[in-house]
Amino acid sequence: MKKIEGGWNLQCSYTSLPEIFYTKIDPNPVNAPNLVVLNEDLANDLGLDADMLKTKEGIDILAGNEVLYGGFLLAQAYAGHQFGHFTVLGDGRAALIGEQINPQGKTIDIQLKGSGFTPYSRGGDGRATLSAMLREYIISEAMYGLGIPTTRSLSVVTTGEKVYRETPLEGAILVRTASSHIRVGTFQYAAAKGGKSAVKSLADYTINRHFPHVKDTPNPYIELLGELIKSQASLIAKWQLVGFIHGVMNTDNMAISGEAIDYGPCAFMNEYNSKTVFSSIDTQGRYAYQNQPAIAAWNLTRFAESFLTLIDDDQQKAISLAEEKLNNFEAIYNEYYINGMRKKLGLFDKQEGDSELINDLLSIMEKSKADYTNTFKALTFNEYNQSRNTLEEMFQSNEFKLWEKRWKERLIKQGKSEKEVEDMMKASNPSVIPRNHLVEEALFLASNNNDYSTFNELVRILQKPYNHEDINEKYTLPPKSSSVPYKTYCGT
Repeated sequence: MKKIEGGWNLQCSYTSLPEIFYTKIDPNPVNAPNLVVLNEDLANDLGLDADMLKTKEGIDILAGNEVLYGGFLLAQAYAGHQFGHFTVLGDGRAALIGEQINPQGKTIDIQLKGSGFTPYSRGGDGRATLSAMLREYIISEAMYGLGIPTTRSLSVVTTGEKVYRETPLEGAILVRTASSHIRVGTFQYAAAKGGKSAVKSLADYTINRHFPHVKDTPNPYIELLGELIKSQASLIAKWQLVGFIHGVMNTDNMAISGEAIDYGPCAFMNEYNSKTVFSSIDTQGRYAYQNQPAIAAWNLTRFAESFLTLIDDDQQKAISLAEEKLNNFEAIYNEYYINGMRKKLGLFDKQEGDSELINDLLSIMEKSKADYTNTFKALTFNEYNQSRNTLEEMFQSNEFKLWEKRWKERLIKQGKSEKEVEDMMKASNPSVIPRNHLVEEALFLASNNNDYSTFNELVRILQKPYNHEDINEKYTLPPKSSSVPYKTYCGT
């Protein structure tokens, strides 16, 4: 471990793995790095001196011009099923600075994204656009504010260089933090390229880093699978509860830590539609909102396949043990999801008919094209008889009124006060989400006009989404109707 001025307290335990898992690379310096966004709260959590990060020396570190630990950066190798097709990948435009040990002793990866060409770039330039990096900053901070496990963004630094896509665009580097960057695809890579010994090295490393409590169990590898099933079921349930759609749930975009990672073509629903897709290339709806739980289960099956040889020497027994765990995913997910929905509706206990009550509301919302976030907000504050815009028609319908009567009867049965119900719903239903039109407005002004005021204000609001007081109405309203569906893109 090496301590460096400014609070840097780095190690690089990933290099204890076999060398097939990574490549040490030299920095790819940029011409004129300029710090445009710094997450000072996160810097403090990491034990870093925010003022030092604003100096030339600090900016050079955040831009990848200066290397701290060991004199090298690390590009990680992995594979992945991309839209169901297996491909060997790797950090094509990212590099690990090292692992920061924060003041509480927690190990946190610090990675540069958009830092230039690596051996895994596959013909790409390894760079990123300012707009895309700012977008990841917004979404990751919004997810964190919503209480969803996520990678986070420490800073965005412009490079002073153009990135060439369809047109020349401003280049930038995002500094991303994560519990680790180990992916389901990392295990797939180990199985494909290194065999059982490589998979065992990675599994043992993962257990030591993320799940040390399973280390001394009779079969730590099957327990590792069980832990991952629980953490992913919890994560996806939290996505569904706030209307988040990742966009590209490839196996290389599923982190072993249980954190949401790789915010490319993602967004939050406005009107509730279970078939909503945001990725421009997902023409078949593989990663639609309604499919996210099933895709998580599919990815976990690929994970299990990658280390069957560790579970048991007898392949059939290993398959049987893995299937037994995997078959629990749906029930575990449903438990997380239904419990979360109960909280959104102010239900403190479990009663027969809860699932039907929840599904009937969603069905009414979908038929009415009701705004997802604002429907639950209106229910929270008992405003469903006086709401505006797209909700008014739904709330006046006979179908909703019959549902409302059932819901009120259900609330009475649990014997909780109106204040207790409201407090639970306020803590479970955000007033604000990063609505697509607001995000795009902030990105346009920052990228094209060098005006970060709208960006900074949006981030500030999104950091406290359950604060229901004194919020400018513009942050709560859905966009005006458009004939063009909102889409986002990979790799910009």
